[in-house]
Amino acid sequence: MSFMANSTLSAPETFMGIYDELSKYNVHLNIFERLWASWYAYIGNDVLATGIMSFGMHELVYFGRSLPWVIIDQIPYFNKYKIQGLVLLSHFTVELPQIWLFHPMAKFCGMETGVPFPALSTMALHIAVFFVLEDTWHYWMHRAMHWGPLYKNIHKIHHTYSAPFGLAAEYASPIEVLVLGIGTVGVPILWVLLTGQLHILTMYIWITMRLFQAIDAHSGYEFPWSLHHFLPFWAGAEHHDTHHERFIGNYSSSFRWWDYVMDTESGPEAAKLRRERKALKEAKKAQ
Repeated sequence: MSFMANSTLSAPETFMGIYDELSKYNVHLNIFERLWASWYAYIGNDVLATGIMSFGMHELVYFGRSLPWVIIDQIPYFNKYKIQGLVLLSHFTVELPQIWLFHPMAKFCGMETGVPFPALSTMALHIAVFFVLEDTWHYWMHRAMHWGPLYKNIHKIHHTYSAPFGLAAEYASPIEVLVLGIGTVGVPILWVLLTGQLHILTMYIWITMRLFQAIDAHSGYEFPWSLHHFLPFWAGAEHHDTHHERFIGNYSSSFRWWDYVMDTESGPEAAKLRRERKALKEAKKAQ
């Protein structure tokens, strides 16, 4: 895509040169949009530009968000919040190809990469839909991964650590990373295919928020300010930590409703509620 069609000068060769030239003729764009357009113009290949930016963003967010938990683990004060006491291989063999292939696939389906960016309300709506649909995919695929042969040959790797930590969020078999990653990447592709509405920036924000959720769920820490205390249907670290501790139940990623509806909640409270429901059902039969 050309952002410098209005320029009568020869195209600059440096990134900042392109930025300065583009800014002269696109004053309606904000600074972030100008930087965005300059990057694509500088690389000169949309697939390459998106691939480099996407993979770099993923690695920065994943390891950057995990770093605080690594530091917290070394500080004794935070032990009271601790619930319980391969990654690079998957990143380069599974996630990098997925990231690289996403641009041509989504672009073919109608994804936008240009400027100006979509409205915040539009991006918020799309991301909310992605969270709900990805959670559904994750629940059923994760639950299937606990079926005998799939657990033994694929999912067991992820359960190496009964007490999870931030970096363990993507510590899994490349096959599992691929299958569960379909929910993260496939849902936006399906969305743009059906609606024709998706911007790559929305995708970046969605991936960032999904990584934050996955890392926090594997952090192993339950704080008074944890999100599920304010949003009861949010899963959080306590929900997923119980899954790692008991190896069954609590299959959802972001929300708790699928486990509630399908009666796959795990932990002492869930077991107590199950006993109470059974006793109530038996009492009604006896009447």
